[in-house]
Amino acid sequence: MLRPAAAVLFALAAALPARAADLNDYPTSVRADYVFGCMKANGDSRQALEQCSCSIDILASILPYERYVSAETVASMDLQAGQIGSLFRNSRLAKEALEELRRAQAEAQVRCF
Repeated sequence: MLRPAAAVLFALAAALPARAADLNDYPTSVRADYVFGCMKANGDSRQALEQCSCSIDILASILPYERYVSAETVASMDLQAGQIGSLFRNSRLAKEALEELRRAQAEAQVRCF
């Protein structure tokens, strides 16, 4: 049987929201794809491998995978011309998702590059 103090601590820990880093919910293939693309953009060197690996780790610690996918979808749709692209560019939720991704990318840039 749990002691009262331990029971309270257990209940508090269970009630805390999970952080993205605790979840480690990015599939390996997504991490590898990110590192591959990042390396292509940054020189295909050992240093780029280290920096890009660091970058996806920082992103994953900030954004849960589900929000990362949403933001990446918005980012790709944002590049579309015409009516479809404008639907994403003008949506408040899409703008917020993209801003969240950009902030996480900026943090990764500062910490890894």
